[in-house]
Amino acid sequence: MATNKLWGGRFQAMATPDLDRFGASIEFDQAMAKEDLLGSLAHVKMLKATHILSATDADQIIAGLQRLQAKLAAGKLEFSLANEDIHMNLEALLTKEIGPVAGKLHTARSRNDQVATDFHLYVKERLPQVITAIKHLQRVLLTQAEANLETVMPGYTHLQHAQPISYGHYLMAYFAMFQRDVERFEFNQQHTDLSPLGAAALAGTTFPIDRALTAQELGFSAPYTNSLDAVSDRDFALEFLSNAAILMVHLSRLGEEIVLWTSYEFGYLELADEYATGSSIMPQKKNADYAELIRGKSGRIFGDLTGLLTVMKALPLAYNKDLQEDKEGVFDAVKTILPCLHVMAGMLATAKVNKTRMAAATERDFSNATELADYLATKGVPFRQAHAIVGELVLKGLQTGTTLQEIPLAEYQKIMPKIGVDVYHDLQSKVAVARRQSLGGTSFENVKKQIKAGKKLMGME
Repeated sequence: MATNKLWGGRFQAMATPDLDRFGASIEFDQAMAKEDLLGSLAHVKMLKATHILSATDADQIIAGLQRLQAKLAAGKLEFSLANEDIHMNLEALLTKEIGPVAGKLHTARSRNDQVATDFHLYVKERLPQVITAIKHLQRVLLTQAEANLETVMPGYTHLQHAQPISYGHYLMAYFAMFQRDVERFEFNQQHTDLSPLGAAALAGTTFPIDRALTAQELGFSAPYTNSLDAVSDRDFALEFLSNAAILMVHLSRLGEEIVLWTSYEFGYLELADEYATGSSIMPQKKNADYAELIRGKSGRIFGDLTGLLTVMKALPLAYNKDLQEDKEGVFDAVKTILPCLHVMAGMLATAKVNKTRMAAATERDFSNATELADYLATKGVPFRQAHAIVGELVLKGLQTGTTLQEIPLAEYQKIMPKIGVDVYHDLQSKVAVARRQSLGGTSFENVKKQIKAGKKLMGME
C-alpha cells in the first residue's frame, strides 16, 4: 500500500517521526508562504491561458488560492510537520479548501522550480528594503557631515594620531562605503530578477507552458534560459549574503569606532541615553552596547555566507536536498542587517559631538609634523631630508614637552634661514585641514563638494 505522502505512490513504508522531523523544512520555509501562493497563482493563470487546464478548474484553483492568501494575511493558516515543506502544506490546505481539483495545480511544475521561484521572490522583495535602509543611514551621515564640516579631529593610522582631518570628511568616508553597498545590492537585483518557474524538475516539461507569461505575472524581467541552471542556481542568494557580509564589515568598523570615540580616553562622542546601556554593578557606566552588538552580529552574517558557500561548493546539477539549507542563512541575514542599519542610523543621528575635545586632541599630538615637512619641501629641502629634520624636532619636543608650534622662529631659522613666521600659520590644525585640497582630500571645500554630490545622489537637494 502506498504511503499517504503526496509523493508517496512508489513507497510502501513511511519514515519514522524522527526522520520526518529531520527532513522537514516547514519550520523555516513557512516564511515564504506569501511567495509560494503568488507563484502558484501565476502558474495556474498560465495553465488557464494556455488551455492546459480548463477555465472551470483553473478558476476554482485561483479562488481557493486567493482564500488561502486572505487566511495567511489574517494569521489563520496552520502548517503541519507531516507535510514537510511550505509547498506541500499549501497544496494540502488548498485540497482541503477546494477538493481534489487542487491536485491539478501541480501540472507542469515541480517542487524544484517552485522552491527556486519562491526564494527568488523572497529575496527580490527584500532587496529594496535593504537598499532603502542603507540610504536612510547615508542621509544621516550627510546631515551629520554637514553639521560638522569644520569640526577638526585627529585622523589615525595604526590607531595613532596621523594628521588632522575634518569630522565631516571622516563621516563621508563611511557614506562612500555604504554607497558601494547600495550598488552591490542593486546589481544583486539583476540576478534575482529571473524566473525559474516552468523549469520543472530539471529538464523542462512536455506541456505547452508559457514561461514568459508567468515571469511577467510575477514581476520578473525574464525567465532563466536553461532549466538545469534555473533549479540549481543559488548565485543570487550567495550574492545577497556576500553583499550583506561586506555591509556588516562596514557597520562593524563604524561600531568599533563609536565604541572608541565614546570612551573616556577619547570622549569625542556621547551617545543619547536611549542608545546606550548601564552596568548592573557600576553606577557610572554608560556603555555603547548597541554599537558592540552590531560589531558582534557581523559574525552571524559571515557564518551565513560561509554556510551557503559550503553547501554549494560540491553540488552536482541539478537539484539536491542540500539546497534545503540555502534559506535559513538568508532569512537570518535579512532579520539581522535591517535592524543593524536602523539602530546605527539612530545612534549617529542622536549622538552629541564633542567638538572641543576633538580639536584639542590635535593641538599637542604632533599630527602637524607632515605640515612642517611639506613647508620645508616648498623651501627647497628634499622631502626625505625634511622628514628627517622634522623627526628630530619631534623627538626633541617629546623630550622637552614642546610642540612644533612652540619652537621659536630663531631655532627654526638655525635649521634653514628661509623659514619665516608664516610657518606658524601652516602648523595650525584647522589650516592644515583646509590646505588639503587635492582631489579627495580633507579640505573643507572638498568635503562640501562630497556632501553636495551625496545630497544629489540621495535626492536631498
